Amino acid sequence: MGLSAAAPLWSSPGLLLAIALHPALSVPTHRDYCVLGAGPAGLQMAYFLQRAGRDYAVFERTQRPGSFFTRYPRHRKLISINKRYTGNSNSEFNLRHDWNSLLSHDPRLLFRHYSRAYFPDAQDMVRYLGDFADTLGLRVLYNTTITHVTLDKDQRAWNGHYFILTDQKGQVHQCSVLLVATGLSVPNQVDFPGSEYVEGYESVSMDPEDFVGQNVLILGRGNSAFETADNILGVTNFIHMLSRSRVRLSWATHYVGDLRAINNGLLDTYQLKSLDGLLESDLTDLAILKDSKGKFHVTLKFFLEEAGTNQSTDSITLPQDNNDNFAMRVPYDRVIRCLGWNFDFSIFNKSLRLNSGNAFGKKYPLIRASYESKGSRGLFILGTASHSVDYRKSAGGFIHGFRYTARAVHRLLEHRHHSIAWPATELPITQLTSSIVRRVNEASGLYQMFGVLADVILLKENATAFEYLEEFPLHMLAQLEMLTGRKAQHGLFVINMEYGRNFSGPNKDVFFDNRSVGHTEDAWQSNFLHPVIYYYRHLPTEQEVRFRPAHWRLPRPAAIHHIVEDFLTDWTAPIGHILPLRRFLENCLDTDLRSFYAESCFLFALTRQKLPPFCQQGYLRMQGLVSTESLRQHRVESRLPRNHAATDSHLEDSSQQPGDHEPLDVPMAPGHLAQSLDSNKEEL
Repeated sequence: MGLSAAAPLWSSPGLLLAIALHPALSVPTHRDYCVLGAGPAGLQMAYFLQRAGRDYAVFERTQRPGSFFTRYPRHRKLISINKRYTGNSNSEFNLRHDWNSLLSHDPRLLFRHYSRAYFPDAQDMVRYLGDFADTLGLRVLYNTTITHVTLDKDQRAWNGHYFILTDQKGQVHQCSVLLVATGLSVPNQVDFPGSEYVEGYESVSMDPEDFVGQNVLILGRGNSAFETADNILGVTNFIHMLSRSRVRLSWATHYVGDLRAINNGLLDTYQLKSLDGLLESDLTDLAILKDSKGKFHVTLKFFLEEAGTNQSTDSITLPQDNNDNFAMRVPYDRVIRCLGWNFDFSIFNKSLRLNSGNAFGKKYPLIRASYESKGSRGLFILGTASHSVDYRKSAGGFIHGFRYTARAVHRLLEHRHHSIAWPATELPITQLTSSIVRRVNEASGLYQMFGVLADVILLKENATAFEYLEEFPLHMLAQLEMLTGRKAQHGLFVINMEYGRNFSGPNKDVFFDNRSVGHTEDAWQSNFLHPVIYYYRHLPTEQEVRFRPAHWRLPRPAAIHHIVEDFLTDWTAPIGHILPLRRFLENCLDTDLRSFYAESCFLFALTRQKLPPFCQQGYLRMQGLVSTESLRQHRVESRLPRNHAATDSHLEDSSQQPGDHEPLDVPMAPGHLAQSLDSNKEEL
């Protein structure tokens, strides 16, 4: 009776319409993958998901991709290199020096087609990202702002829960995997007395005329601070720049996020004593006072607290009252904050446990080396916000770095949820040296994400062959089998790109004499970026990775080889680069990796118990011996029967080179083999 009574209610057209229109009661739209943000990282992940045929959607709060670049950098000059010419036709190599392009199969979607400038305009990036999304038909939901994200536990879900996203219209979206690519968007602010007088980088005027004849104080010491200073350098009385840390120059630290040469004009005017200057102090110790004329004075918070709240501004003690040589004793007309950005945690429910609570954790979400949240399985952080993995160590916070970390995350997801193993190429062991040489000379991901993404070579049984895996997260090595679906049972090599351990730093003189290494025996002292190969007999354990020696990127290996640095970053010198590498690999594997002519293989077969792998594989491929004058003489002296399947012209034509003949199938009786063996022993 209950059923018959309820049926008319649910069949009511008005009630059905009300339920459909009421967002709280509507059924969530489910997708396997949800991507937050249609910036470079979000579009890059969307590309990989689309190519794999996955169920996904990208949520973008504005009407076009790349909304960050419509406003930032404020003065519109990107600091990412657009190097259009390298003298090399290899597309992978050229990506090493193209810091703006996303990865795709379409050669039209390279950034060099969008700007001729070495440091492009930000609007070119907006145009490029729009074309990238449109040309590839990526599924982006524009004008959709996600206002809240929470979890819904469900054992049927891939990760034991679904991610529930609510947009500005109240529409609910359900996702199995959440990929957050929202970047850093919250201006970093320091709370001190008088901070309300400070203008932010995000809103300060860009018109130099607004600063004519003014004294300006800039808080910050990064590219945004120097970019702002360069814009007004020619019209101000002077600019003082204040920050807790010293200037870090990118060419000294090898970190592209530090001060770039294109922005450092104020360093010249400071060092040449042209009024501008740099100062170091903890901003939390300061206070800013505004006098009756609207000028700003810098003092110490201590003096402010000592004076109490009843004192007028003009009666509060200033540092120059006690020290008439106080550096900042001149009042300022403007104070500008350029302190960088933080991640926006506001839309994420506490159940996701994204924030660690410490100072670094307030800037970046808490994630693993696999870019997965430490608090919520199935939640991955992409792009600039994932930079905590390699902050100040590599390029993971920039397009030319995170385009590769996004691909690594996609490969992890493909194995976890779709049972597709990490892509690998299986090759005979004779191609080991050439495979490594090719990758270290061409690969862009390995080159840009040095110390973070590494190539891994998994050896097959008896080292007869190997599997080559590209750009695996280095610090997840202990979990390689679980994350990739590949087995590491017979040893492995790890190929990483590294700078010298003591070569960079804000206090280092990186232009010191003898800074480069040219001799093979000194390769381990190489300072510039160079390939390093680690050999392990067994896959390192979690404990070994965690408690590795200080300053080691990986646990101590069974053997390690540095390929000596090269001025041209071209590691193809036969004697200086390739020969030492081959010998290192041979020593690790206790085998001979050289290539031989068929005649040499024939002689080895007569004089050695174990053939080199090249010869073994040649015979397996039915590549027999070829006729040369020397082999013909062996046949005659050994009184071996002729191979009647071969023509006389082939047998007698000694003018041809090895490899130019048809294989010579030489049948041997035991006695003849012994005679031939004795003959070869005499010759050798």
